Amino acid sequence: MPRSEKNKTTLSYIRKNLQDLRKSYEEIEEPEKQQSWEIIMDELQDILKKYSLDFSKEQTKIFNDPIHGHIALHPLLVKITDTPQFQRLRHIKQLGGTYLVYPGASHNRFEHSLGVAYLAGCLVKILHDNQPELKITKQDFLCVQIAGLCHDLGHGPFSHVFDGLVIPKAKTMKKIRGLPDDIPKKWKHEQMSVLMFDDIVKSLRTENENVLKEHGLDEKDVTFIKELIEGAKDSDWKYEGRAEHKSFLYEIVANKQNGIDVDKWDYFARDCHHLGIRNSFDHQRLLKFARVCEVNGRNHICFRDKEADNVYDMFRTRYTLHRQAYQHKICNIIEEM
Repeated sequence: MPRSEKNKTTLSYIRKNLQDLRKSYEEIEEPEKQQSWEIIMDELQDILKKYSLDFSKEQTKIFNDPIHGHIALHPLLVKITDTPQFQRLRHIKQLGGTYLVYPGASHNRFEHSLGVAYLAGCLVKILHDNQPELKITKQDFLCVQIAGLCHDLGHGPFSHVFDGLVIPKAKTMKKIRGLPDDIPKKWKHEQMSVLMFDDIVKSLRTENENVLKEHGLDEKDVTFIKELIEGAKDSDWKYEGRAEHKSFLYEIVANKQNGIDVDKWDYFARDCHHLGIRNSFDHQRLLKFARVCEVNGRNHICFRDKEADNVYDMFRTRYTLHRQAYQHKICNIIEEM
């Protein structure tokens, strides 16, 4: 059948259904009409409340960030930033001993965490606005932002120096002294971030108030946040936070599939800014071209083919940062000392 004929058939079908609906509605008694209308309106309000990402009525707090400008954070995220576990990030250098070689690299994990939370929210909102069929909820949005905010809670003094040098040394000393080795065999700051987040959750739940519950988050959401911090890398879906059709949410903060995530987007821009190194990667442009597509039976975050050069620039920037700063020979010597 030609397309024009198909369209005519579809239109006539819709028109007939509307006429039948109107006729059946007119036959309902007036009190029942009112009741039916109220039920419909209540259901629409519930749907709007669940799937709308409008936080204009919330008392958001504005942070003036040198990289992303004015960042508005949800009250729940502000509550988390006010905890001692999060405030300690103000005193942990983002680049550890690199500061002693590059005097401008004095930024801390605190501002990086705010930036990651902001970018995570931007990416979720773009996917929500462009693809309503994904059914991204307010809870999804908050969980991804909280994961971005808390992903670096587990960093010790001098950031990666603590993971790479201090922890192995501590394990060796415990072994020499015959002390019980209670440090995980493969120490990763993500594991400690999860434990620190658990501690924050306990502090937010007191006898008088439950801050998470007030904002619609439950135990399943807490599990989801912890899974987001660690990242999903298993081919078989065994995660409890969200069903497999929302697997794309696990690729926003810590992407174990291809390494393209908002954590890198923030620290590339932030580190380049403070080190005085040129950043050719444009994360704002890449955000605009993000979409969720089904690949090999699972939903993944994908980008337009014309953004290939921009993605290449991202990995080129990573290489440049490692060569000129992260693996700088004097930085490595200082860190060893």
